[in-house]
Amino acid sequence: MARPDLNLLVTLDVLLSEGTVAGAARRLRLSPSAMSRALARLREATGDPLLVRAGRGLVPTPRAVELRERVGALVQGAEAALRPVELLDVTRLERTFTLRTSDGFVETFGADLLARVGAKAPEVRLRFVLKADKDSTPLREGTVDLETGVVDAAIGPEVRAQALFRDRFVGAVRPGHPLAVGTVTPESYAAGRHVAIARRGFDGGRIDAALEALGLTREITTAVGSFSAALALARGSDLIAGVPERLTSTLREGLVSFALPVSVPEFTVSMLWHPRMDADPAHRWLRGRVKEICSG
Repeated sequence: MARPDLNLLVTLDVLLSEGTVAGAARRLRLSPSAMSRALARLREATGDPLLVRAGRGLVPTPRAVELRERVGALVQGAEAALRPVELLDVTRLERTFTLRTSDGFVETFGADLLARVGAKAPEVRLRFVLKADKDSTPLREGTVDLETGVVDAAIGPEVRAQALFRDRFVGAVRPGHPLAVGTVTPESYAAGRHVAIARRGFDGGRIDAALEALGLTREITTAVGSFSAALALARGSDLIAGVPERLTSTLREGLVSFALPVSVPEFTVSMLWHPRMDADPAHRWLRGRVKEICSG
């Protein structure tokens, strides 16, 4: 069956509203002959005359009366769908967002983000899940609304990204550790026992590469899957943890932190989302709050 010309819905809506071919032609900025041809097409499509002569005017058929409200609602709905989204009233927004965040994000920024969102949008809920890898499938499938992490080749090419802040690696040890006082040298740092973060998507080798450039090698005693686990081990032993400074600022409370004595490149933590959420006003509002919190 041939697909109907949906443009005829607008023409039918105006015809039924005006009740005359001439009035509908003026409103649609068509010539009377073009409007008559459009009416003929509508009669053919619906199988009904729609408007019939009665004296010097036209009157709607029962079918036209039946269609009047339905067609009007359809046209209004289509116009609303194609109209730019109106300003968002976040005070009335009811929505749950799932954020897949890198290790340390919730501990460092979560409370402030919840407070800022709750102050403006009390019915918005945030659900945090830990990001264990860089697979962008959850964003693509819509099970995750927003992610944080370091952008690299593992991120899907269609994913949008916006930088949040720069970060660097620092060392962390317990109070009383030999590196907790005095100057930390590349030699004294390499001579200690280290806990590494070994997980997909984390390039802990940057510290090792910087040491190797100086002819040094550190002893990695154990490996864990998160910054929080590495810091927990450093808190209860003589192990040295190398972790991002800003992402773990809360997690490092009670520990002694120091700048690494070797040159390790800084990195950028970004937020990531799928392109289909670009124009969504609620999602755009949330991205703005995340940016504000991380830029503070």
